[in-house]
Amino acid sequence: MLRTILKYGLIAGLVVGGFELVTFVAFSGMPPLKYGMVIGYTTMLIALSAVFVGIKRYRDVDRGGVIGFWPALGVGLGVSFIAGIFYVVAWEVVQAVTHMDFASSYANAIIASAKAKGARAETLAKLSTEMEAFKVQYADPMFRLPMTFAEIFPVGVLVSLVSAGLLRNNRFLPARRG
Repeated sequence: MLRTILKYGLIAGLVVGGFELVTFVAFSGMPPLKYGMVIGYTTMLIALSAVFVGIKRYRDVDRGGVIGFWPALGVGLGVSFIAGIFYVVAWEVVQAVTHMDFASSYANAIIASAKAKGARAETLAKLSTEMEAFKVQYADPMFRLPMTFAEIFPVGVLVSLVSAGLLRNNRFLPARRG
């Protein structure tokens, strides 16, 4: 089980980390907010398809074509965890390489979005105060690293739950016998 988790976690991590690096270097920093989220979560789903493949391989090759929900979920969560670690490391590399100040860019984008929607002056003042507090928090790695991990891991949990639910049925994409 551990070998499968490591192998497919590494694959998922390299995919998500590689896409992250390429995206931020291509945009010379942070992509536009509306595109960044779409690109980011699409990339996560593509990378986390390794969860499904890893569970299926573990079921078909290591377990003789049969796996229960909980062992399948364990493999999926393990793969997701490793992918999450790669995602966090890639994010730190992106910030170091591009010298991007994500917290300031994000805060400015949120405030600009509120202004564009016609927010009142007191609402903008409160939002500005909150964004300044966010910038201070984000500068602390003990806040930033788990926050970054929390972007991808819930997606991995969802993919793991769906994959485990589907693949526990040995008639769903059964193993080919050669």
